[in-house]
Amino acid sequence: MQVVISPTKEDATELAAKIIADRIRNFPDSTLGLATGVTMERLYDVLVRMHKQEGLDFSLVRTFNLDEYIGLLPENKHSYRYYMNERLFKRINIDIRNTFLPNGMAQDLKLECQKYEKKIKDVGGIDLQLLGIGKAGHIGFNEPLSALRSRTRDKSLTPVTIAQNSPLFDKPEDMPKRALTMGIGTILEAKQLLMLVTGRSKAEILSKAVEGPITSMISASAIQLHEHCVVVVDEDAAECLQGKDYYHWIFQNEPEWEKYR
Repeated sequence: MQVVISPTKEDATELAAKIIADRIRNFPDSTLGLATGVTMERLYDVLVRMHKQEGLDFSLVRTFNLDEYIGLLPENKHSYRYYMNERLFKRINIDIRNTFLPNGMAQDLKLECQKYEKKIKDVGGIDLQLLGIGKAGHIGFNEPLSALRSRTRDKSLTPVTIAQNSPLFDKPEDMPKRALTMGIGTILEAKQLLMLVTGRSKAEILSKAVEGPITSMISASAIQLHEHCVVVVDEDAAECLQGKDYYHWIFQNEPEWEKYR
């Protein structure tokens, strides 16, 4: 695992976007795992800019999202399908038929989760999985006590997650209390992980995920098990990292980061 600290959230977002763009340019038919949230909105804006100004080509790219609320139609503005369509898919030249999210309206949720896992397997797995981190230390909707080998499944959301996400709804009480999410085991099978974290509010939980023990109480800590994981953060999010100076040194001295400096 490599931790890269950028001066500002804009710099961190730009770097994460460049890593994704490099993957697409080198492998145009890449399969990307995508995430949602305010941090990702900025990232998707940068990718859209790269598409329009630099010709970044998404025409052969496939995508799989981490999660989706149970009980929201795709047309609902609070669904993650709506979020992805508006924030990214409609703004680039991706084939919408190659964009996949769990179906939170499926009558048989267990069968839907099995089908989602099969779709990922059928395309050869996810090449690069984008991640954020929730205030409870979760990735996707893998809430505390999620098994480290878990697969795509339905999950009840914790009060912490509900408190974090419900203000995004017109009526906070309308936020679904359950969701479908890729499992930690599913996420760890991606060939590369890219986590983007910005802001001081995430500093403490980030340090626990990156430098603390691997525990089911903080599902993000499982990224320590991945052999090809990059965590991009800004100075605010890095505030509690004990290895802060070392991470700076690595970024300045590792040849693979030369093109990003």
